[in-house]
Amino acid sequence: MTSWCVLAFLFLAHLCRGALSCPPLCRCYQRRAEVVCNQVPLTEYPSEGLSPHTTLLTIQSTNITSISEEQLNATPLLQGLHLYDNHLHSLSAHLLRGVPHLSTLDLTGNRLSDLPAHVFDHAPLRSLVLKDNAFEAADAEWLPENSSITWLDASGNRLTEVPTALLQKLPHLENLELADNRLELLSANSLGNLTKLERLNLRDNKLRDLDASVLQGSRNLTYLFLSRNDLGSLPQNLFQELTELKVLSLDENQLSHIPAGLLDPLSSLDEDGLDLTSNPWLCNRKAKYLWRWLQKNKNKVFLPETVLCAGPPSLVGRSLMSLGESDLQS
Repeated sequence: MTSWCVLAFLFLAHLCRGALSCPPLCRCYQRRAEVVCNQVPLTEYPSEGLSPHTTLLTIQSTNITSISEEQLNATPLLQGLHLYDNHLHSLSAHLLRGVPHLSTLDLTGNRLSDLPAHVFDHAPLRSLVLKDNAFEAADAEWLPENSSITWLDASGNRLTEVPTALLQKLPHLENLELADNRLELLSANSLGNLTKLERLNLRDNKLRDLDASVLQGSRNLTYLFLSRNDLGSLPQNLFQELTELKVLSLDENQLSHIPAGLLDPLSSLDEDGLDLTSNPWLCNRKAKYLWRWLQKNKNKVFLPETVLCAGPPSLVGRSLMSLGESDLQS
């Protein structure tokens, strides 16, 4: 009987030793070792009561302005750190040195405009989110060589150039989000090292043209978003290598026509996978290629009847799909 009591005592002691304590104002979930501090009046990192067994930590919509390496050292098993919509304005150079298992870091919606060199060197990050901050540039020195990151989100910043040097350190990248920046140029070598890239989002930028070879190394690309830019023309061979592409958005640009053969390689497009709406299409002889392609592939086009003519005057507002080939002679 005594031995059973001893065993029970040891078991309970083990549970207590591994139990997840909880900081004030936060919620804790024992089974998944998660701590959530959401929309609470925190002004400092919640060090008090934070268990060293924590693997997931979310601090969202608080007044925290800084976080130190010493504070993160208290949770050496941390795998995911989500710091959304706080007031962080800087990070220390060795912030991640004490969290060697961290794979996800989300800094969405803070006040970051610059970061120290090597800031992301010390953790095996696979997902890095810098969305909705104030970065005007992304420095290659932030990352180690041959980084393990597969997901990078730098959308909603003030980038004027694609961070080519930084992207060269990301050979495993599968998803790149650069939407809602101020990008004007996508040079020929911008994506050259991203052979595993599957999703590229460049929505809501100021791109006027694209180099003919910029997508040649992106044979695994399946989602390409170019909506709401200033693209006035596209090179004939731009999509030549994109035989796996499922979704392509070109809506809300300045396209008046596309070159013959441009869409021919896109045999893998999903149903409704191509969006061409809200462009000033000129329905003349140069539109014959697009007209024929639409007739054969209308199931692959999102709302094909809304691909509308902006000229010539006699056809303004007409659907390109509704025209006959004789209408395209002018």
